[in-house]
Formats: sequence, structure tokens, C-alpha cells
Amino acid sequence: MDSKYSTDAIAAARSLQVFTYIYTSMATFWTYDYACTIHEEGIFLFCSPWKRVKLLYIVTRYVPFLLFAAHLYLNFLPDETSDTCQFVNNICSCFSLVSFVCSEFFFIFRTYVLWDNNKVVLVAMLSTFAIATAAAIAVSFSTTATAPFETSSIPGITGCYQSSGSMMLFVPYLLLFGLELMLISLTLTCAIQKWRISNSGLYGIILKHNVFYYACGLVFSLVNILTSLLLDYAYSGMFQDFQCVVHAILATRMYLHLWHVNRNGHPSVFTSIDLSDLTPTTYFESS
Repeated sequence: MDSKYSTDAIAAARSLQVFTYIYTSMATFWTYDYACTIHEEGIFLFCSPWKRVKLLYIVTRYVPFLLFAAHLYLNFLPDETSDTCQFVNNICSCFSLVSFVCSEFFFIFRTYVLWDNNKVVLVAMLSTFAIATAAAIAVSFSTTATAPFETSSIPGITGCYQSSGSMMLFVPYLLLFGLELMLISLTLTCAIQKWRISNSGLYGIILKHNVFYYACGLVFSLVNILTSLLLDYAYSGMFQDFQCVVHAILATRMYLHLWHVNRNGHPSVFTSIDLSDLTPTTYFESS
């Protein structure tokens, strides 16, 4: 880049380029994952009845497409203004929030099932989830409103980033880290209590899925906390939506796998596993 630009301007431009490369790679990865599972997903969508869990699956699966469309528009749009960046970024934040909430619901209800439909556990999880979500929304949108967006002064560099005040964006991921820690603790506690008495195949699959999902959530939340606090320019938020995408892929792939395992175990039954049907009795009878 031309030496007539300041070191700060060059660093900001490079961060925007890296940010764009990451989003383009994520969109490619998401499309590839969709292509790999389109056959299994088609069977699920056409053979399962319309229930709440199917709607939850569709929202979780397809909202990231809207997120990518909005973000890639923002990353490649020339001559952005601060107001345009803030408006599109707020739309992206809404898509990310919807995707996160739907992905977490899959595993909150699975944890509830693992605890034999314990109402106390369900209330504790939903209450913690609601508080964390409300706090994350308040922090995210208040930070976006007060932290101005800036674009690169170097011609040909598109995209924008929050120049100041964006350090507070670590708070939603800190809350998510706490939520995931609570959920994985509940799952492991349940596993320790029941590992000797449960021989169900579906029960084991759900247990492994939960632990892997929560572990990934903990790792990515920690990465986003550190990048928000330690990195500048567009680098500080480069993995935020990556975590959203990974959560959505894990939630939908794991549910799809569970549905096919259950269906193959009962070839004559072409029904979807509804959230209300995910009971411990179902697991033991299905083994």
C-alpha cells in the first residue's frame, strides 16, 4: 500500500481485508456443508410432519444465509457511510441473535430431557438463558449505537468497522460462556449419574452431541472474549459470526443425525422427533 497513508490507515485496511476473507470463507463453508447434507435434509423436510421442532430446524438452518447475504453486502459495498454500516450491522446482529437463540434451544431441551423432564432444571436453564439473552441484546445494541463506524481512507478497500467503544462487545460472549458452562455441567452431572444404568443408543448419541456442542461453545466464546478485548480494528469482531455459524451447523447436523438414527431404528415409522417426544422412555425403547 502507498506510503502516503498512515500506519493506522494501513492497519485498518488490512483488518478489513482479513474480515472480508473470513466472511467469504465462512459463506463458502456454509454452502459446502449445505450441499453435503441436502439429500438427508430433503428426506427430513419431506418425510417428517410439521411440528415445532421442524420449524425450529428450518429457522436455525436458513437464517445464516440471510446473515451472510447482509454481511457480504456490507463487506463489498463501495462508498459506505457510517449510518449505512450501523443499519446493516443492526440487521446482521438480529440475524445472529435469532440463530444463536434457536441453536441453544435445541440443546436446552435436550438437557431437559436428559434430566428426566425435571421442571426445576428447565426453569433454571430458561431463566438463565432469558437473562443472558436480554443482557446481551442490551449491551450489543447500546454499544453499536455509541461506537461509530469507520471506513478505510484507502481507495478500493471496502467494508467498515467500529473504531472505538467496541470492547464492550465481549460481554455477550462472556454471558454465553457462563450459560454454556452451566449447561455442560448439567449434562456431565447427568451423565455421571446415569452412565451405568443407560444402555440406550439414542441416549448416548444425545449425550455426546450435548457435550461436544457445549465444548465448542465454550472454546469459541473464549476466543471472542479475547479478540474483543485484545485486538483492534475489524480484527476484534472477526470470529463473532463464525461462532454463530458453527453453532447453527452443529445444532442442525446433530438433530438431523438423531432423526435419521431414530428413523432407521424404526423403518415403519416416518415421524419426526418432536421436542415433547424427546423423553427418556423414548430413548430406552428405541435402543
